[in-house]
Amino acid sequence: MRHKVAGWKLGRNTSHRRALLRNLVTSLIIEERVETSVPKAKAMRPHVEKMITLGKRGDLAARRRAAGYLMTDDAVDKLFDTIAPRFGDRDGGYLRIVRAGWQKGDGAEKAFIELLGSEKLQEEKRQKRAEARAKRVEETKKAMEEAEAQAKAEGGAEPAAGGESKE
Repeated sequence: MRHKVAGWKLGRNTSHRRALLRNLVTSLIIEERVETSVPKAKAMRPHVEKMITLGKRGDLAARRRAAGYLMTDDAVDKLFDTIAPRFGDRDGGYLRIVRAGWQKGDGAEKAFIELLGSEKLQEEKRQKRAEARAKRVEETKKAMEEAEAQAKAEGGAEPAAGGESKE
């Protein structure tokens, strides 16, 4: 039994676990919503909350500590410019973990982990994907109609040259 043993090992050695958590935290800050397994989501929660707390401090030392942990400069900029001000009056509890069923391959329980207040961003992404999908459908339909028209145009001239005679 693991009584009073802090943290999650996640079936990885120390360096792999650290890299995994750094990548997950960076992705969450950039995308504001990530799908992962429930144990990984629970393991990354304290790291994300520490990053947001650093972002709320906002001084140079906090920015350097965040840059040392996060994988990209874009994530650091987004953390300090957009995410931290959003949680300025809130003391902790910046994340939501929503369970989302089971993974097909190994049966692991999946979850979405998202920053609170990211609903607007998610709705914008959803609308953008719907518009792109509609545009692709329209282009495909137009291409199919052109191909049918071209086939009919060629088809009208082809039967005479096809070798069949009415004699």
